[in-house]
Amino acid sequence: MEEKKKTEQKPQPLQSTQMLKKVMADHFYELDEASKTGSRKIAWCTSVGPAELLRGMGFLVYFPENHGAMLGASRMATELIPYANQLGYSPDICSYLTSDIGSYLAKRTPLQKTYNIQSVPKPDVLVFNTNQCRDVKDWFSFYGREFNVPVIGVYTHRSIGKIENYHLQDVAEQFKALIPTLEEVSGQRFDMDRFKEVVGLSRRTSELWRACLETAAHKPSPWTFFDATIHMGPAVVARGTKEANEYYEVLLKELKERTEQGISGVPNERFRVYWEGMPIWGKLRSLSDLFSSLNTCIVASTYCNSWIFDQLDPDRPFESMALAYTELFIVRDEEYKEDYIKRMFEFFKFQGIIFHDAKTCPNNSNNRYGMPERLSKRLNIPCLVINGDLNDLRCFSEEQAKTNIEAFIEQLEES
Repeated sequence: MEEKKKTEQKPQPLQSTQMLKKVMADHFYELDEASKTGSRKIAWCTSVGPAELLRGMGFLVYFPENHGAMLGASRMATELIPYANQLGYSPDICSYLTSDIGSYLAKRTPLQKTYNIQSVPKPDVLVFNTNQCRDVKDWFSFYGREFNVPVIGVYTHRSIGKIENYHLQDVAEQFKALIPTLEEVSGQRFDMDRFKEVVGLSRRTSELWRACLETAAHKPSPWTFFDATIHMGPAVVARGTKEANEYYEVLLKELKERTEQGISGVPNERFRVYWEGMPIWGKLRSLSDLFSSLNTCIVASTYCNSWIFDQLDPDRPFESMALAYTELFIVRDEEYKEDYIKRMFEFFKFQGIIFHDAKTCPNNSNNRYGMPERLSKRLNIPCLVINGDLNDLRCFSEEQAKTNIEAFIEQLEES
C-alpha cells in the first residue's frame, strides 16, 4: 500500500514565484520608506477591510494579518505568543493577534531577515472590519493606544443567511462615516473619481485571482492549495493596484500553460481534496510534501477563495464594497456555508474534505457544530478533522496528523 502511494517525482515550481517575491518586497520597502521619512500617510487595515477607500484617499496600506501569517510561516509565532500572554491576552484568542503583539513587544519580526526591515511601519490610522471576528478590533485597539492614533472601523452583521438591503445600507453608511477621520489624518479631501478607479482595479484583482484558483478544476490540477496560500499575497496586500493585476496576469498565463502541457501541482495526481479552514502556516512545507507523497492534491479551499471580491463595481463603489465584504463565507450562516461547499464540490470534483479545527480561530473552524457529518452524508464523501492552529504550533501534533491523513487517503482509495 505504501509503495503504491509514494512517488519520487517532484512538482515543478511555478516560475511566477520570482515576480511574486518582487511584488511583496516592493510593498514592504515602500511602507518602510514612508514610515521612516513621513513621505506618505500609512493606514493599517484588516485583511478584508476597506482597503479600496484607503488607497483612494492616498494612504499606503499595511495589513497586520499578513504579518501574522509571516510569523506563522517563519515559525517565530510560538515563541512570541507568550509576550502577549504576559499582558493578559489569553492563549485561547487569535494567535495572529498574540504573535503579532508579541513580535512588537519583543522587537522581532520576519521582516528583519527577509527584507532587512527592522520593524513594521508606524500607523497614522488603524481601520478594522469585524466581518472576520471581534479580535481585529481588540488587536488594533492595542496599537491605537501604543501609537496614540485613531482606531476606526466597521461592524458587520454576522451569521447571515440571505443578504438583505438593510445589511448593505448599514455597512455602506459605515464606510462613508470613516471619511471625515480619514480626511483629517491624510490631509486630503475625498476624491470620488480616484476611489472609483481603485475599486475598478480591485475588482480586476479579484477576477484574475478567481481565474487562477479555478484552473485547479482541471485534472490534473496545475497547482495546489499550498501554492495558492503563498501566491495569494498580492490579492491581500496589493489589491486595488496595477502591480497586483500585472502579477496575476502573469500567474494566470503560466497556470493555463501548465494545464495545456499536463504539468501538475502533484505528480501522478490520484486523489483530489478540499481544505476547509485556516492554513497551518508553520507546516505548509511538510504538509505539502506529505500530500504529494500520497499522490493527493488539495485543489481548493475556503480560505484562498475569501479574497475574491468581484462584486465590486466602480459605478456603485460604497454599495458594492458593502456587498463584497458582507458576502464573505465567514460572515454567513451554516446553511449558506454548506451550500457553498457543495458548489465547490460540483466545480472542483474533489473526493474528500479536510476540516482544520484551529484552536485559536473559532470563526474559521467550521467543524464544531456537525458540518463535516452533514456534508459527508449530503455529498457522499469522507471528511477528516485535523486539530491544530494557524500560528501556535503547540496545538498541532504532526505525527497524529500524519497518521490520520494517511488513513484518510486509504479511505479514499478503498472507496
